[in-house]
This record gives sequence, C-alpha cells and structure tokens, in this order.
Amino acid sequence: MGGFFGTISKKDCVNDLFYGTDYNSHLGTKRAGLVTFDEESGFHRSIHSLERQYFRSRFEDELDQFKGCQGLGVISDTDPQPIIVNSHLGRYAVVTVAKINNLREIADELLKQRMHLSEMSANNINQTELVALLINMGDTFVEGINKVYQKIEGSCSMLILTEDGIIAARDFLGRTPIVIGQKEGAYAVSSETTSFPNLDYQVVRDLGPGEIVRLRAEGMEVMQKPLSRCQICSFLWVYYGFPASDYEGINTEYVREKNGRLMGEKDQELEADLVCGIPDSGVGMALGYSHGKNIAYKRAVVKYTPTWPRSFTPGNQIRRDLVAKMKLIPNPAILKDQRIVFCDDSIVRGTQLRDNVRTFFEYGAKEVHVRISCPPLVYGCPFIGFTTSKTDMELITRRIIKDFEGDDKKNLEKYAQTGTPEYKRMVDEIARRLGLTSVKFASLEDLIDSIGLPKERVCTHCFDGTSYCHEKDAEE
Repeated sequence: MGGFFGTISKKDCVNDLFYGTDYNSHLGTKRAGLVTFDEESGFHRSIHSLERQYFRSRFEDELDQFKGCQGLGVISDTDPQPIIVNSHLGRYAVVTVAKINNLREIADELLKQRMHLSEMSANNINQTELVALLINMGDTFVEGINKVYQKIEGSCSMLILTEDGIIAARDFLGRTPIVIGQKEGAYAVSSETTSFPNLDYQVVRDLGPGEIVRLRAEGMEVMQKPLSRCQICSFLWVYYGFPASDYEGINTEYVREKNGRLMGEKDQELEADLVCGIPDSGVGMALGYSHGKNIAYKRAVVKYTPTWPRSFTPGNQIRRDLVAKMKLIPNPAILKDQRIVFCDDSIVRGTQLRDNVRTFFEYGAKEVHVRISCPPLVYGCPFIGFTTSKTDMELITRRIIKDFEGDDKKNLEKYAQTGTPEYKRMVDEIARRLGLTSVKFASLEDLIDSIGLPKERVCTHCFDGTSYCHEKDAEE
C-alpha cells in the first residue's frame, strides 16, 4: 500500500520528518524516500531500499545532509520516490500512495504527445513520475491534480513539496486516508495519525475525498473542496492500520475489538478453553472475542519482534512464507491439551495459516478454531495493493471456487454472500484444506457495524465485488 508524511515549520523540520515518516513504516516494504526544501540550498532527496533494512537504519546516518523547514517522506510499496520536477508550475517534489491500473495506457498517450519518462526502474514505469507529468499538464496545481483524478483507474493520494508550502491531495474517492496535524508553529500531514502524538501534533481533521489543501507554517488553505462520495478502504481497519491510528475519526483498535466482541457473542455454541490473537492485527479482535464469549485471552503464540517483524518483506513467495512461519513462536505450555480459538485479520492464500495450524497441533493443541475479522476475500483489489497477489487465483477462495465450478468466476456473488449454500460449502472447504477444527468469518454487516460508517461510504469490493470507479460517480 504505502504511506507518507510531510511537515512544514517555522524552524528546522528534519527530526519531525524523519520520525513522522518512520511511523508509516508498517504500510510498505520496498522503498523509502525523504526530500527537504531549503531556500538557500534548494531540494535535497534520498531514496533507499527497505527490503533488507529498516527505515531508521537506512536514513539516520545521512540526516545531517537534510536542511530546511519543510519536507516530505514516503514509505513505498511500488516505485522509487520522491520525484523532483522542474516545470512551468515551478520546482517541486511529489510523493504518492497509489495503484494505477492503466499505467501503460497513460504512458503511451503521453509518449505520443512527445513527453518523456525518465525514472525507469527494472524497465517499469514509475507511477509517481507519471503523476507528475499529468500534474504538469495543468495550468495550476489544482488543475493538474484533477488531470490525475480524471485519467487514472485505481487510486492516488499525493503530497507535493513546493517552494511555497506543501500541497496535499486525497484520492478522489478517498480510498486512502490523509490527516492533518498541527502544533505551535508547524503543520504536518500523514497517512497515519500514529505519526502525531510523540511529535506533539494534534489532529486537525481528515481531508475529504478529492480535497486539495496547501499547508504553510502559518496556516492551511483549501484549494479544492471535498467531493461528496467516499469509498475509504475497509481493509485499513481490518489489517493495514496501526492500532493507535484513526481513519475518519474512527480508531483501528476500537473497530477490531468491537468486531471480535460481536463474533464472540454470536459464537456461543462453540466450546473452547481460550482465545489467542495472531500478532499483530489479530490481537484486537481476540481481545474483543474474549469479552464477547467470556473466555480467557492467552498468548499461545508470540511474535518474535527483534528480527522477524514482517511477513511480506522478501520478494520471493517461498521465502515470505518461511519468514511468516519463523516470526511466530508457539508456546507449548499454553497450547497443550487446549481447545483454542485463534483470531486473525484475513485469509489470503492460506499458506501461512496452514503451516501455523500444523505447528499448533504438533505442540499439543486439542482443537484449533479460527475466527477471521472480515468476510472471505473473493475479489482481488483493483484499488489498493494490500496483498502481493498478482492474480485472483492466488486467493484460496478463488481456487476453491474453480475446483467446485470449473470456473473461478462462476457464481461469485453466491460465494460472497454469508449464509448461502455456496458460501457454507466454500468455508467448510477452507477449514478442510487448512486442517482447522472450524473456521468462521465475520459477516460484512458486522464489519460495517464495527467501523460505524454507512456502507456506501466504505469500499468493500474485495468482499462483495461492489465498487465506484469514476470521478463522475464521486461528483453525483
């Protein structure tokens, strides 16, 4: 997915920029970049890979090279960024959180207009540079940003560092979040409210879908008012969001605990001895489930954080699966002879969970029940890259549907609807293939209830296939 952080201050901003960007590290795994602007020395940029080292260790030794009172940082799951541009709009740097599905088509159109693409990485188009080229087609930044909104299929939020402040523009359907923070003499903008407390920023508000603002140290200027339609990604609360972060003013951990409590209250027929959350994003749900079902929460499996903080850093899938297994350490003293409910955020391929379950039984668990905090992932996400899946057939649900129907696209709406015969058959098959005593998924209705926003303001495409794709939909 990716995340970004920007700050503008009446004094040096480098420390805030460094730590604020670091607090977005859970959102991406490939690359990170920092850029500052100083009136005397201009723009200074650095980009590093994160696939073998963490953000802080990559950038800490070169912090003294950055100068200025305004800057941007980005954690990217896609292309190298920030991009620095010299155009008729002036000099600026841009970072994006985006998934652009028609990247090649837009690039071909621009090349026919004799525009060029220079930031190629492994022969791939750099989508942030593409965004910059579209911005440059406007007579103003606002006009150029709206060109981006009009052209792309997918999603794009961005921050632009200019010589006259920071421009923040949220995706036109609000699929990814942007929040504004303030403290005396400074403003900040971030993908995550987690960035703010330890840097003494107070949350001002979220940007609305399609809203564009300019931040200066003295204040905030609204350059384009928000559009009415919102489709914020529900998976932010399910998985991606840090527990302390709020989206649309709704806390991630609160949503996970409420979702777990609802499931626990409805799961009274199940007899179990304890509940455990799969770290990290399953913990909040498990705490709620423990309360709703009135059984003990215990740490039957513990995450080894010093050297295995992530499951999806390596580019190779086999190595990712190995890392996913190695980071979780079972506790035999708690597992032995127990009927255990494990809570987790989602099941994508099922490989990691299948291996974990086998280990739990090997260490003496009597029964292993799994409860998932979202509905089954039946549709791939065309808007946000929240998994490394290249095709829908990497989803365990779609493989099962193909085996049942001979076509992985047949009767998807029936398999996606909780309670249908097709749904029940698919869920039973997931339990069988993963070696589970039982598995249940949260209903879409309970997930939406836990989030607390109207269904029409939340993107649930990966669960039920619904989506709003175009700017004209956003304006209606």
